[in-house]
Amino acid sequence: MTFVPLVPLPLKDRISLIFLKFGQIDVLDGAFVLIDAVGIRTHIPVGKVACIMLEPGTRVSHAAVRLAATVGTLLVWVGEAGVRLYASGQPGGARSDKLLYQAKLALDENLRLKVVRKMFELRFGEEAPARRSVEQLRGIEGVRVKGIYQLLAKQYGVKWQGRRYDPKDWEKGDIINQCISAATACLYGITEAAVLAAGYAPAIGFVHSGKPLSFIYDIADIIKFETVVPAAFEIATRQPEDPEKQVRLACRDLFRTSKTLARLIPLIEEVLAAGGISPPPPPADAQPVAIPEPAPFGDSGHRSA
Repeated sequence: MTFVPLVPLPLKDRISLIFLKFGQIDVLDGAFVLIDAVGIRTHIPVGKVACIMLEPGTRVSHAAVRLAATVGTLLVWVGEAGVRLYASGQPGGARSDKLLYQAKLALDENLRLKVVRKMFELRFGEEAPARRSVEQLRGIEGVRVKGIYQLLAKQYGVKWQGRRYDPKDWEKGDIINQCISAATACLYGITEAAVLAAGYAPAIGFVHSGKPLSFIYDIADIIKFETVVPAAFEIATRQPEDPEKQVRLACRDLFRTSKTLARLIPLIEEVLAAGGISPPPPPADAQPVAIPEPAPFGDSGHRSA
């Protein structure tokens, strides 16, 4: 029998994310499966998924974690409805050359400001105010975000009392905050998959800092209000009994139709390039990009599908 090595699919060709709960995740007969309490197996196409969100009630075998790592699929351990993130695996991990590049941009205040200004421009569609520090831009951003929430609430006819939620008590928040929390959890999941696949560190942020997912929040916030937040408001208007499930399904469809994963890695590179410095060349023995793009066919003038 000829052994064919597993080759990870490019991120842009994958399903964005799925949620699993209440079962044992294992590898049986070479397949990645979820086994429920009565022994029913559900096969999961692990190599075609960018991110698997593991909710309470899941157990994962060593073989399953190994297979997910081999095919470049991110495993994320989350709380109920994804409102808290406890831990995550790494599909390939960060690369030293990428880390040095990211860290240099974050540690130099002038370079960091250039990156933050680019994030502001991409998020709000206009150039950031001149002669403002990172802290001042963060304050301006906060005011604008509050205004956007209020505008969306008015547009969708939703009662809005501010962004208020308790991660320890999911039911305590009103329905719109539940919907927003579930939607942003989905977005943070696939954004983390993209950041790790590109070889960068989730903790080294520019607008956000001091948190394990600071860079995830930076990147996700750029597209949050044009993607998942309007979907959350739309679902909240229906007053569904299971808002988090409806939000997940809507986000899944949205990520697929808008090709969010295909957009994220170029967005990351565009943001960091605003610093105006060239990334250092990778060492000869550097770990390759976790989920590489396939080599194009033909010469440079060939148009692929």
